[in-house]
Amino acid sequence: MVAVAILAAGKGTRMKSRLPKVLHELGGRSLLGHVLNCALTLQPQRQLVIVGYGSDQVRAALAQHDLTFVDQTEQLGTGHAVQQIIPHLQDFEGDVLLLNGDVPLLRPHTL
Repeated sequence: MVAVAILAAGKGTRMKSRLPKVLHELGGRSLLGHVLNCALTLQPQRQLVIVGYGSDQVRAALAQHDLTFVDQTEQLGTGHAVQQIIPHLQDFEGDVLLLNGDVPLLRPHTL
């Protein structure tokens, strides 16, 4: 069994944009969309997306998917973001694959 958790809470200040970094498009799909589609090839039992900055936009962009959105209300770093998923996996037995939401060139065979 595998659960996939995708980090998508960051602001991406270096992007110089109000759009959350993970929603910037590459090849007609958001960065996060590329990562999610790759992760879904594993057929995970759970799919979590950690959201923070622009969470409403991120949720709307992924509304067609069956995902659990986990709020990171304060951006206190990657470790803190990962801590936010713990309550959502209390009853889960298996591996957890943690992915960054801004790596659009990820390939299924890499996972």
